[in-house]
Amino acid sequence: TLALARGGPRGGQGQGGGWLPALRLARRSSKAVTRHWKAMHLQRQKLMALTEYLPPRPPVPERCLPRPSPLPRSPQDNGYARLLRRQVEEVFRDSRMVAVCQYNSMPGEDVVLMRHYLRKHNIEVKFVLNEIVRPVLSQSRYRNLLPLFVGRNILLVSPETKAKEMLRVLKGVPQVNLLGACIDDTILSRQGVENFAKLPSLEASQGQTLGALALLPSQTCSLLQHGAAQLTALLDQHIHQLRDGAGQGGTPAGPEPPQSPGTP
Repeated sequence: TLALARGGPRGGQGQGGGWLPALRLARRSSKAVTRHWKAMHLQRQKLMALTEYLPPRPPVPERCLPRPSPLPRSPQDNGYARLLRRQVEEVFRDSRMVAVCQYNSMPGEDVVLMRHYLRKHNIEVKFVLNEIVRPVLSQSRYRNLLPLFVGRNILLVSPETKAKEMLRVLKGVPQVNLLGACIDDTILSRQGVENFAKLPSLEASQGQTLGALALLPSQTCSLLQHGAAQLTALLDQHIHQLRDGAGQGGTPAGPEPPQSPGTP
């Protein structure tokens, strides 16, 4: 608000000779205007809910649509990816046992300890990326292993079939779960790996096979010799009986010579 100040005899000067403005601003104290939140009326809420815009649903759900192609990578990334794929190919080519395991977060000390125990049995731990392994497997004979590479996985590789030792070590590491394996170019599930570990070693199997193969010829030879041995025993017994009878009754009389027709 504006208030008009009364001036002296000379307009804007007062009695003291000072200058006073003709107009002076006067501010009166008033309460600040604040707008508090107030709940919307029920009828208005209904009206807003009825008039709310709902976008039309797509004819095909988004989860059924193909994923967009990834952005092209730089030549450096492509070269590094090719190097990693080549290493994965060498692992599958040079290893007789490749086990796929699901890897969960675990302390670094436990990882070092697990690697140490596995290395004692000539088993190496390989950390791989799914975007590196999947293209390699899709173009090889191990494409049936693709469903196993979904989350964070590791590979346990060995030039020997050490399934029993691997299961013994993984039994004490609950953060690593065995999903499947490829042993001697044969894809096995977890149950198949456990059944394979229960089999005897190759040397024991070869010994059992040789024993079974040697048993059949020996039985055949004994059957063939049984008749001749029994016949020989019977003839020896008959000769002994003849000798015993000759010793008790004297020299046995031989057959009479045939008589000629002219002798009486």
